[in-house]
Amino acid sequence: MNHPASRVPYVSYDPTRHLLLTPQDDEAPARVARLRALGIGDHPLPAFDRFARKLAHTTRAPYSMVNFIDEHRQYFAGLYTPAEDRAVELGPAPASARPGRVMDRDHGYCPHVIVRRKALVLEDVCDYPRFAGNPVVDEIGIRSYLGAPLIDRTGMALGTVCVVDLEPRPWGREGLATIKAMAAELVEQIHQMEQQQREAR
Repeated sequence: MNHPASRVPYVSYDPTRHLLLTPQDDEAPARVARLRALGIGDHPLPAFDRFARKLAHTTRAPYSMVNFIDEHRQYFAGLYTPAEDRAVELGPAPASARPGRVMDRDHGYCPHVIVRRKALVLEDVCDYPRFAGNPVVDEIGIRSYLGAPLIDRTGMALGTVCVVDLEPRPWGREGLATIKAMAAELVEQIHQMEQQQREAR
């Protein structure tokens, strides 16, 4: 007879309760302050769009993002989508933001990456009950995700870089190594931006 404490509870997905599946992010207020100090806010940055394009080409993924997350939403300061190199519609955008740049915090997998502070590989999101019920699966058709956190010199997880596909993708160890290396490259770029801001003062 199993002791109740030894049982692992199974939690099925309930669309009315999916907010509970998004991890609590206690660092969000401090992160927002750090991003503001770096001059990174809720606006597109050409350098980040160029990086997103490079990331997509490197991984051969159709969509890629440089994503910053606050208490309530995600903002793609860098975004690449094929065909027209324009923002893909990933959720409602307020009038003050460029269309396709904003997504609710409970959508997608970057909130998990930033709280875990570790890269996340989902070759087929449908293989993971916790992630298969995320709204982006039904609303956008995302089937595969690869992302890594942007951890700066202060130890703050500033955001994420990620790629997604509408088909399952065998990212493998090579994909994991690539996304980590690209995240480190972008963090160094952010540090250079910070240094340039200091020198300009």
